[in-house]
Amino acid sequence: MAWSGTLEKIDEYRWRIPKGEIPCMRTDAVIYASEGMIPQIRSDNAPLQAANVACIPGIVGNSLAMPDIHWGYGFPIGGVAAVDADEGSISPGGIGFDINCGVRLIKTDLTVDDIGEKRKDLVAALFGNVPSGLGSKGLKRLGQNELDEILTTGSEWAIENGYGWKEDLDTTEEGGRMEDADSSAVSDRAKKRGLPQLGSLGSGNHFLELDVVDEVFDEKAAKVFGLKKDTVTITIHCGSRGCGHQIATDYLKDMEHYVRENSINLPDRQLACAPLKSKIGEEYYKAMCCGANYAWANRQMIMHWVRESFEDVLKQSAEDMGMNLVYDVAHNIAKREIHSVDGKDTDVVVHRKGATRAFAAGRKEITAKYRDVGQPVIIPGDMKTGTYVLLGQQGAMEQTFGSTCHGAGRTMSRKSASGSTTANKVRKALSDVGIVLFSGSDEGLTEEAPEAYKDIDTVIDVVSGAGLSSKVVKLTPIGVIKG
Repeated sequence: MAWSGTLEKIDEYRWRIPKGEIPCMRTDAVIYASEGMIPQIRSDNAPLQAANVACIPGIVGNSLAMPDIHWGYGFPIGGVAAVDADEGSISPGGIGFDINCGVRLIKTDLTVDDIGEKRKDLVAALFGNVPSGLGSKGLKRLGQNELDEILTTGSEWAIENGYGWKEDLDTTEEGGRMEDADSSAVSDRAKKRGLPQLGSLGSGNHFLELDVVDEVFDEKAAKVFGLKKDTVTITIHCGSRGCGHQIATDYLKDMEHYVRENSINLPDRQLACAPLKSKIGEEYYKAMCCGANYAWANRQMIMHWVRESFEDVLKQSAEDMGMNLVYDVAHNIAKREIHSVDGKDTDVVVHRKGATRAFAAGRKEITAKYRDVGQPVIIPGDMKTGTYVLLGQQGAMEQTFGSTCHGAGRTMSRKSASGSTTANKVRKALSDVGIVLFSGSDEGLTEEAPEAYKDIDTVIDVVSGAGLSSKVVKLTPIGVIKG
């Protein structure tokens, strides 16, 4: 089904679904896109979900969608919605099943020439040392008490147990820990699913990538981030695995019951929500924070094994190779923040589902290292075209509650992508441009074929043109690991 409803052009980069298009809408829905993207966006029917989100009780500002918008569960992927912290509701569909799915970028001082003929050995070592694939299990066996500590302290647990450097916390969003986490709000089933999986990539669109800094657009910001042209970087994309998925599943069921009991008018049951100040709303937020902490610990451990892999293959220390964490950003999360609403600073909870925080310079939430330039934003495309590093801009603070896109966004479902190509074709397409590929399954390759995604350059041009975030560097893949 395609969206046939109203979509008014505001300007070159914004389109509006006016309040009233769906009877329960409390505000407008605004989609960021170029004119050329609109036919595909309509065909996906994701605008319906953007309009539906405008019905959430307590929403402030507009329901928003980034140019990587596509159909999701309840909220569109690429969706952003802020709700009043006192009177608003929280919706698990506005965060997603993979709580704190996010991206971590590691720099090095190495060039491609420094790696030379060992590139394939490096990718092979990474594939061997970092568990990936459907149902993959981590290398560390955990006890229940350890898992409770991880859910509570996130990356701090990983650092204290030897998985990385203390300074890694300085360049991780939230310092790798959401303080409101309470492991008692997480079910035994979610904990059981999380126990064996810590320190693993998983499957789907998750990946580990060896990249090279191919283009530099902002010399000043790139220097602050430690990114130099022609140097090698490593990108990690994964989330909270089965633990986060089960947290979402548990609370969606409870909130669907809450919606029925309290006769809350919603256009889609997948938007199930509860007031932030209700018992179930508070418990879900605490559990979501636990899922976020699990994901940060997960990426922290993977980064540790990335450093070890480089050390084993290149026979240098990670410190000597300059393997510092540039930044780690979440793009499936809800955050308590202060934003201007109708000219007044207001406590809100911002749902970002397939959307990335992109704060402009000066916000206290930005690590001191980057506060004078702005927050780094890491936006992957597909496994053939690579990743952009962006910088949060003032336009995001004024228009989108400090948010921008999270990736290229799909144009094809996983089923459609699998039916349109073969694993061998994907391997050849990457090999033809010099990318070393390791994959755990043919299915994972075809589902994530490059042609299943929008053109990342077009997506970035929209968020850049709209003033949400600006280009710093472009990273091009030279090695890819898929589950």
